[in-house]
Amino acid sequence: MGGSVKDVESKEELDNVVRQGAPVILHFWASWCEASKHMDQVFSHLSTDFPHAVFFRVEAEEQPVISEAYSVSAVPYFVFFKDGKTVDTMEGADPSSLANKVAKVAGSINPGEAAAPASLGMAAGPTVLETVKEFAKENGASQVESQLPSGLSDTLKIHLQKVIETQPVMLFMKGSPEEPKCGFSRKVVEILREEKVKFGSFDILLDTEVREGLKKFSNWPTFPQLYCKGELLGGCDIAIAMHESGELKEVFRDHGIETSDLNEAKETKPGSGKGGISESTGLSVTLTSRLESLINSSPVILFMKGKPDEPRCGFSRKVVEILQQEKVDFGSFDILSDDEVRQGLKVHSNWSSYPQLYIKGELIGGSDIVLEMQKSGELARVLAEKGITQKETLEDRVRNLINSSPTMLFMKGTPDAPKCGFSSKVVDALRAENVSFGSFDILTDEEVRQGLKVFSNWPTFPQLYYKGELIGGCDIIMELRNNGELKSTLSE
Repeated sequence: MGGSVKDVESKEELDNVVRQGAPVILHFWASWCEASKHMDQVFSHLSTDFPHAVFFRVEAEEQPVISEAYSVSAVPYFVFFKDGKTVDTMEGADPSSLANKVAKVAGSINPGEAAAPASLGMAAGPTVLETVKEFAKENGASQVESQLPSGLSDTLKIHLQKVIETQPVMLFMKGSPEEPKCGFSRKVVEILREEKVKFGSFDILLDTEVREGLKKFSNWPTFPQLYCKGELLGGCDIAIAMHESGELKEVFRDHGIETSDLNEAKETKPGSGKGGISESTGLSVTLTSRLESLINSSPVILFMKGKPDEPRCGFSRKVVEILQQEKVDFGSFDILSDDEVRQGLKVHSNWSSYPQLYIKGELIGGSDIVLEMQKSGELARVLAEKGITQKETLEDRVRNLINSSPTMLFMKGTPDAPKCGFSSKVVDALRAENVSFGSFDILTDEEVRQGLKVFSNWPTFPQLYYKGELIGGCDIIMELRNNGELKSTLSE
């Protein structure tokens, strides 16, 4: 089995090989992920360098049992086994790190020789070095960024300027106009086609140097980026605004950009295709209408495997976690429950995998793109620009109530009508000291009542707070008053 890469058919097969104790390297990948494809080339070469190790490949979405077992939420992802145990993992596309980790686990090529970095003097060496420079990493470019100089060399500046000026209208995007790999890139392509202008494009996923360099060159941190006669117009939101206001057409006209029908998208009226089939997608008008209805059923909608509280794949779980971290309400649709939607949405969105995240009807992308956007802060910005506000968590609500007044009393009942003797005593003590205070009746809101116990780590009521800090309950307040310290405590 050594010297080649084998596709794993089941978890039982994997477990049996791992138990034998030989070094095993497991690569989780996805056919739609460019980074996975590039890393798979490195992986294959490494299998030649280390014929005594077992190299397994797993299609992450097609083998959910195995993916779940190793908590895979993004690809590429690698797991390293030795002596029947998991000894290391690696997430992301880093050829050099992969080569070194394999060398460490698999040992030397020849018995008696020390393990050396696999990127040095071995079959995988050229591929490692080439991939470091050329592959596009869907999960973000943080590792590659660290390899780039903080400034731009004159050579790179000249190269970027030449690429920008390749066409009068130039779009730097994720993917190609025929196969965009993010919703924002797709939208700008649609706008340019509606404007009937010829434009060139550059897939920034295929060239990390251009991708990271252009961010610094243009002082614009995200993609797509649209240029006209060498000048940056902006990203997706600016292109949309200029298009809707008519300003984009004026800019093209002022710069002598000619329009052409070659890029015009064909409009299809419902039912104009044969048998009610849309000419643009091949989907029935009924299914198209249903898909669009689902996409617009919530401002933020996630088409996923499983449900938010029971994800059925690591990629879906990751996007759920991200949305929860961003504190936004979102709808979801389990594509495993409806094969018509599952297959139809791939065609409708021109996006071949799941999960798929939509915001206000626009496709954002899958797990890797959403993760990258969150890390860069772009996701929060997009949500804000689309008017998606963060939902208030229970902790946020409790904290806001505590800080609603400098002195705040959580009690049973109201100051004028206390519903327990302890609350009544604290109210009397505060009034005796002429202390102004706010109050909240915890009997009117069970969520706040229980949440406050957890937040304060104080199991009973009343609870008195001063400037956001817990002072205590009835006994402590009475002790402070009897010692003559209550007034001073609440005025520090």
